[in-house]
Amino acid sequence: MTRTTTDPRTRRPSGSGIVPVLAFAGIVVAVMQTLLVPVIKDLPELLGTSPGNATWVMTSTLLAGAVSTPIMGRLGDLYGKRRMLIASLAVMVVGSLIAGFTSELLVMIVGRALQGFAMGAIPLGIGLMRDALPREKLGSAMALMSSSIGVGGGLALPVAALVAQHADWHALFFGSAALGVASILLTLIFVPESPMRAVGTFDVLGALGLSAGLVLFLLPITKGSDWGWTSGTTLGLFGAAATVLLLWGVMELRVKAPLVDLRTTARPAVLFTNLASIMVGVAFYAVSLVLPQLLQLPASTGYGLGQSMVVAGLCVAPLGLTMMFTAPVYARISAKYGPKVTLMIGMLIIAVGYGAGLGLMSAAWQTIIIAVVLGAGIGLAYSSLPALIIGAVPASETGAANGLNTLMRSIGTSVSSAVIGMVLANTANQVGGVAVPTMHGFRVSFMIATGAVLLGLVFAAFLPGRRAVANAAKPHLVASSDPLSEPAPADLAPTGFRGRVLTSEGSPVARAKVTLIDRRGRQAGATLSSADGGYALAVPAAGAYVLAVTAGGHGPLASGASHPGDDRSIEMDLALPGATVLA
Repeated sequence: MTRTTTDPRTRRPSGSGIVPVLAFAGIVVAVMQTLLVPVIKDLPELLGTSPGNATWVMTSTLLAGAVSTPIMGRLGDLYGKRRMLIASLAVMVVGSLIAGFTSELLVMIVGRALQGFAMGAIPLGIGLMRDALPREKLGSAMALMSSSIGVGGGLALPVAALVAQHADWHALFFGSAALGVASILLTLIFVPESPMRAVGTFDVLGALGLSAGLVLFLLPITKGSDWGWTSGTTLGLFGAAATVLLLWGVMELRVKAPLVDLRTTARPAVLFTNLASIMVGVAFYAVSLVLPQLLQLPASTGYGLGQSMVVAGLCVAPLGLTMMFTAPVYARISAKYGPKVTLMIGMLIIAVGYGAGLGLMSAAWQTIIIAVVLGAGIGLAYSSLPALIIGAVPASETGAANGLNTLMRSIGTSVSSAVIGMVLANTANQVGGVAVPTMHGFRVSFMIATGAVLLGLVFAAFLPGRRAVANAAKPHLVASSDPLSEPAPADLAPTGFRGRVLTSEGSPVARAKVTLIDRRGRQAGATLSSADGGYALAVPAAGAYVLAVTAGGHGPLASGASHPGDDRSIEMDLALPGATVLA
């Protein structure tokens, strides 16, 4: 079972410098996903291998990112989000240096896999923001962090194209290593460690099982077009993935401290957010696959726009820039209507962008319009996702839950890459022995993206409304021994009890053990009070509990506390001698 504790060695920061530093870290790790897009067609020649083998340079990054994201999120909950963020960035730097000094395929694949390992930085950054920032800053900060995956991907295209066109392609890796080092230094200087901890052990078997299941699932998705979608290898891997993930799920339900709390994941607020995330991921990646190719195809095809690699990147760059600038817009809309409505508005804008894009492919300036509209929609949608997840899970599960949500987006982009790639390949024309994508293929790809985001809109409609979330969140702060403490924001605080442990003279008691016991006499949570006597305990469900306090030099005390939602209302005192809390 996961429990929350506070590390007394940490203190709550003012928030100054945290947001830009964490957003920069998110952008840096997102750059790894599109770093090689400008040279992808040249990779077989650059690495002296076949086109099929060269695709592993891209696939390895995707697989490593998918596997590491939920694992690093859970490790961050257990051992410190800042610590794991720095570890992720350090692994990325090592991978960048390995790739920068080689032209050997296998070594390059290892380096690229290590680069992909850093994708866990995004959910870790969101978790750090939740734990550190005041309510008025949190909405726009999380929006920017969540959008960084698109911002980094969009901005990397023109920059990488410019570098690849005028310098040795290995400079791309040295540049990414320098960005990683800068991000580590900024994090060390400006980002303090989160005080929130999940007390428990790391689920090693769960991590191995999830990793195996994800690899078995994503491999045929990314390589199915090369192997054949009906080949024995593809179907066999899909079958193996289903088996492994099913067994993994059964095991996770029986583990006391699972890598992923599947019961929490099954809540409507979490389940439908993750399903919508997959659809948004599908929609996001479609434009990244279509517009650069359309812009670079020669005008002699009759529909190609004949632009250079750099110009094509600049035309797509507004996608990422618009996503960045939607963060404050998201904060205002969400503050008034809630993240569910903001998510639905974002997906409607995406659908409009792709629908209009069907008729806006005849000039470079038209592609910029498409990129701006889609960037606004994707920015709003991506910005809403962490707020929806955070509002539905305890603080001790923030990293793991956001890691899983980021994984859902990655699965969406993987599915998009496979499906759009297959469509473009099957609708291509052969010109001089070279397969050239057609306008028909581009339009079908846009229609697939439109269908995906409309399906995501249906999933979003099943999310609990703002009023339902607020009602469920009201018991977030129901006990406090500090009369000056203010209730945590209802849509941000963990579900449970928090307060302070004081002596009869009003002095705080550090490292007092506060234990939560359910009506059956089982321990439901435990924590140690921090240096100022503060404690926070999440509850697994509404009902009646006993809060027991023990501390050196004081006798043990216990108090009944009724968590709203249960029809039994019990009020008793909770305090060390002389201090009283009404539950």
